[in-house]
Amino acid sequence: MSEKIRALTGLTQLGSGGNVVPSCYDPGVLEWFENQHPENDYWVTFNCPEFTSLCPKTGQPDFASLTIQYVPAARMVESKSLKLYLFSFRNHGDFHEDCINTIMKDLIALLAPRYIEVYGRFLPRGGISIDPWCNYGAAGSRFEQLADERFRLHNLNPARVDNR
Repeated sequence: MSEKIRALTGLTQLGSGGNVVPSCYDPGVLEWFENQHPENDYWVTFNCPEFTSLCPKTGQPDFASLTIQYVPAARMVESKSLKLYLFSFRNHGDFHEDCINTIMKDLIALLAPRYIEVYGRFLPRGGISIDPWCNYGAAGSRFEQLADERFRLHNLNPARVDNR
């Protein structure tokens, strides 16, 4: 068995032939595999242009384009499990800011990444769009400094919002 295949041992979602979409928020569907290049620093980016959650007060759906970027350490998130995890928010009532911070904290708990940031660009409701962004750098590392720097410089040149 190759090292790459051995690293995938234990994944239950990938190649299962079916999708059991969680009906409520479920971080338990997240799975990881070993980083095959832990000696390298590199970015992994996931884009989810159809993220959905529910307003905790009205129950109305909220739609967002979500971006997750991270620099892996020993573990990497398996993408199908991430997709099912993000689907689990469709019936979950939480404010935009809470969803984004919850996603980041769940991924930190799963992966212990060197660095991670999560950015949600929510469609307007009541004429206002909300774009929460959060980040984390591993304590005592250069990535902690990167997190501080990216936080200070975040949104100095905000994107135009004329397309939402």
